[in-house]
Amino acid sequence: METSQQSRNVQGSKWRKFGLLGSLYVSQHIPLTFANDALPVFLREQNVPLSLLGLLSLMALPLVFKCLWSPLIDRFGFTRWGHYRFWILCFQGLLIVAIALLSFLNTTEQFIPLLIGLLCISVFSASQDIATDALAIGLLLPAERGFGNGIQKGGNSLGAVIGGGGMLILLGVAGWGTALLAMAIVLALALIPVARHREQISTVASQSADRGSYRRLITVFRRPGMGRWFIILVLYGIGPYMALTMFRPLLVDLGLSLGEIGLLLGVASYGAGAVGSLVAGLTIAQLGRKRSLVWFSGLQGVAIAAYALPTIGFAAVPLLYFIAMLAQFINSMAITALFTVMMDKSDVKTAGTDYTVQSSVVYISGIVGAVFSGIIAQSVGYSGVFLVAFGFALLTVFTIIQLFPRTAFS
Repeated sequence: METSQQSRNVQGSKWRKFGLLGSLYVSQHIPLTFANDALPVFLREQNVPLSLLGLLSLMALPLVFKCLWSPLIDRFGFTRWGHYRFWILCFQGLLIVAIALLSFLNTTEQFIPLLIGLLCISVFSASQDIATDALAIGLLLPAERGFGNGIQKGGNSLGAVIGGGGMLILLGVAGWGTALLAMAIVLALALIPVARHREQISTVASQSADRGSYRRLITVFRRPGMGRWFIILVLYGIGPYMALTMFRPLLVDLGLSLGEIGLLLGVASYGAGAVGSLVAGLTIAQLGRKRSLVWFSGLQGVAIAAYALPTIGFAAVPLLYFIAMLAQFINSMAITALFTVMMDKSDVKTAGTDYTVQSSVVYISGIVGAVFSGIIAQSVGYSGVFLVAFGFALLTVFTIIQLFPRTAFS
């Protein structure tokens, strides 16, 4: 009887952890997707010049360089409140305030204040992401990380549905001020689980982080096996980023309206991505780390090949939905596997720094791939981009097979 009660307590604790992480990962992705996907469409409809819309790309900078201040989040904090819990409450609170203040702006007449506010939102979101990932690493047992990262990527996808397609619909119905206040309320509600959470951080871990967490920006590259792992990180996102970046303008050239593209990419594909994340989370423990990376990366090659179908005449709208949903489903599976191994390779004592350095490498390589995708497309067309992206997908699979060692979880 006592054993049965203990088992129920363990299961209840596990699902509370997953619920906490789910709420955090959903909420952190809402403002970022709003700014990246919904806002450019809304501002263009308000006749904001393209030259000004290009400045929105500055929002990516905090996401790229967040590793520079991740050691400070590892090192400083009010541990009595929960070290990383304190930072999450702080940054999400600042997010809520910033979004509420932006709701009072005139977007066409006050673009510079809007841009400054958006940069603040990007900094707060990136910083909250550091603390959330570090909290997750401390919460999840190694055997739970597969499903935990499925929750993470699935939460990101659901947040993208809300912040992208959902916010576009709300902007059209209710207008700027009401839509942003509604987003601020959703983020405030998402704070309830973390406000109730009691974080456990050992004194030893905190002292160790205090002594040397900033040095981890360099030493994380020097740990045994990390050189090979960083090669995989660099390659992993290039092909998918290249393909997806050029699939968006391809849809425009095929004659789809902004509304149709928003529904296809902002709702349908992100919804499929949420399902793909959960599927991966449920299978990684059975497949093992290495097989998951290899198989899901190989499937990304299939998805990239599917992107090329419209370039050879297969462009019916139902098929476009299938392609977009398949690609996002597979991409979410691949990213879930990657995030799981990134957690394995992060020390709980400096989790924010270790994990953020790895994610920054993936993000930067993806941006490089996205930039070159435009150059390649200009030279040889969409089909040429997808061919190059497919080649990177195959190279990634070969590299994982050769460089990634079998571990206790492989």
